[in-house]
Amino acid sequence: MAKNSKDLTLSSSMELDAFIDKLHKAPAPISSQGMGRILFALDATASRELAWDHACHLQNEMFIEAGKLGGLQLKLCYFRGFNQFTSSDWLNQSDQLLNIMNGVSCAPGHTQIAKVLDLALAETRTRKIQAVIFIGDSMEESLDHLCQQAGELGLMSTPVFIFQEGNELVAKRAMKEIARLSGGAYHAFNTRSADLLRQLLTAVAVYAAGGKKALQHFSKGKDQAVSHLLEQLK
Repeated sequence: MAKNSKDLTLSSSMELDAFIDKLHKAPAPISSQGMGRILFALDATASRELAWDHACHLQNEMFIEAGKLGGLQLKLCYFRGFNQFTSSDWLNQSDQLLNIMNGVSCAPGHTQIAKVLDLALAETRTRKIQAVIFIGDSMEESLDHLCQQAGELGLMSTPVFIFQEGNELVAKRAMKEIARLSGGAYHAFNTRSADLLRQLLTAVAVYAAGGKKALQHFSKGKDQAVSHLLEQLK
């Protein structure tokens, strides 16, 4: 007897729950050398001030979900003000990351995406980063230089996942190209798409922890945007 759509949805949900449960129960790596690593970068310039509290809430939840998966290290970096660029140590406890994020405030200044990509290159040369996440809304730098950096990350198989707040066209073009050249993915969001961004950020954490196959499992039953994220990966 053919299953109806309700049965199929239930089956997909059960499969996802079972998969995530296996990830939760997976043994911790013997050495930190085996842990997946995410560089999490944020634009903290004044243009994002109105949405900052909302964005922090979403990003906090991403850290919590990443912590549930196990086997992940995260480094937070952000830029703001006049030439201010800050990065944390590599951390594997969500409460440490939450404390840093909650202490961040926005300040007027230009974007410093090149510094984010420079940091990603330096870190992955030392030990591989499985994913770079960048959340921002604008771009005020040389696109040629950013594309060169993104291409280098692509050669090292370090994808950049970019989530653009809003739809500013110059930034959109640049961010899509950075994602493409690095082998990553791009998606736009706004303050009304909280659940979508939550799913997308968690999807990247799943990818960093378990690779493309894990992301394929995670995408079942999720928003179509999660599947689109998967389709963009090389």
